[in-house]
Amino acid sequence: MNSPLEIARGFVEIGYHKVRLSVWKMLILGFFAGAFIGFAGIAATTAASTIDNASVGRLLGACVFPAGMSMVLVAGSELFTGNNLIIISVLQKKVTVLQMLKNWFFVFIGNFVGAAFVAVLVVYGHVPDLINHHLADKIIANGMVRVSQTFTEALIRGILCNILVCIAVWASFASKTVSGKILMSFWPVMIFVLCGFEHSIADVYFEISAILTADEYHLAAEGLTWGSFLLKNLLPVTLGNIIGGAGIVGVGYWLVYLRHTPHFAMSIEAEQQELDIAEEY
Repeated sequence: MNSPLEIARGFVEIGYHKVRLSVWKMLILGFFAGAFIGFAGIAATTAASTIDNASVGRLLGACVFPAGMSMVLVAGSELFTGNNLIIISVLQKKVTVLQMLKNWFFVFIGNFVGAAFVAVLVVYGHVPDLINHHLADKIIANGMVRVSQTFTEALIRGILCNILVCIAVWASFASKTVSGKILMSFWPVMIFVLCGFEHSIADVYFEISAILTADEYHLAAEGLTWGSFLLKNLLPVTLGNIIGGAGIVGVGYWLVYLRHTPHFAMSIEAEQQELDIAEEY
């Protein structure tokens, strides 16, 4: 098991290498992560669609959704919310703010396209026909509830969500086995879904699938539009995710574990020097 200090040190190197991915790799790996989250979204919705007891249905969906994070962590991909922890590398002066923002931007675009891709295929593959159209109704309900929140509510729920998502990523790196990573990431993700917190990339899937389902099945969805999705949901939730992930978890753990460990500052530079020497030969 890796200690919290070892995890913090590891994240400095992880962030260093993440920002040096090519744009195409950021986009492709971001696409996969968005798709994984989209798959988890439809699976969780399907599992809960016929449960009359709202609490039981939410719990069941919350237990299914962490499969998306498991795929992100184990299969290899880039998820915007988890990449908010690159702030640790910035604070250690191993990565610039511009490099971090570039990574966030292109990974977010990849995530958006991946989640939207799954939403489009789910709707036009007529997956909402399952369970006598109960699934279609549930998909639309999931979308409508997210645009019914105020800007402040969505922002706060975004903060709470990405505290837990980044803790899930952080905790997964405590383990050196696949089973341990899946187990440690499960609980924080399950909690955020159960409590109704908002994840920007998951919401891309939920909102686009809801908008398209309402159109394809000619079902009422008052207030659910592309404008309300982007301005009342995605914008505040994304800002909240950044505050929760980078501003609270990333900065907090950097202050605790790395601020007074200057001896670690040489490791990445030494590694880069070795790479430069190898390239010369």
